[in-house]
Amino acid sequence: MIEVRRASERGVAEHGWLSSRHTFSFGNYHDPAQVGFSDLLVINDDRVLGGQGFGQHPHRDMEIFSYVLEGALEHKDSMGTGSVIRPGDVQMMSAGTGITHSEFNQSKTELVHFLQIWIVPALRGVAPRYQQVNFPDDSKRGRLRLIISPDGRDGSLSVHQDVRVYAGLFDGAESQALEIPAGRHAYVHVARGTVMVNGLVLRDGDGARVREEPGLIVSDGDGAELLIFDLRPH
Repeated sequence: MIEVRRASERGVAEHGWLSSRHTFSFGNYHDPAQVGFSDLLVINDDRVLGGQGFGQHPHRDMEIFSYVLEGALEHKDSMGTGSVIRPGDVQMMSAGTGITHSEFNQSKTELVHFLQIWIVPALRGVAPRYQQVNFPDDSKRGRLRLIISPDGRDGSLSVHQDVRVYAGLFDGAESQALEIPAGRHAYVHVARGTVMVNGLVLRDGDGARVREEPGLIVSDGDGAELLIFDLRPH
């Protein structure tokens, strides 16, 4: 079963400097039917104006990753990490026992567009940590590249949860199949463009809950970039 959630159904937050779309309940947007899916709690699609951003704020016991689509996102945290995240980069912050961080648009004039995604950890009270890896376009072109996994295999970032995340870029005849292990769920998020998943057309910002499907076939992309989450059912 595939349950599609269209981009237009998401929560909306407009703050002038920030334009955000919430796939799941977040902040002032609450929908009891949209409170995460398995261990996937938040997908925020954020656009931040030049020179603006999120000031220092705390997190605890959450796995948070950022996926930049356009521009450059500057990160600083209480572990002493300072970095700039650009398209192709994936940043993972395990908040654990507690961390504070800030995120700002590094440019004074250009927009930064990124996804911030929260995953509920299996372990609480772990030591905070920071990871950042670049996955070049050619590693995702016409295929689903593993970018996050519990054990960090194949150069992916590691996460404190039984979750695997794949990223792919698809155009035209490019196609890729992904097996979903028996008893598991999946979630599809289209970051941009248009793509077909198991015969369903999904567009920029659309998502889909996937249950009781043996696999997914991604095809017929038009400038498509998407993320697929392999999730435990609960």
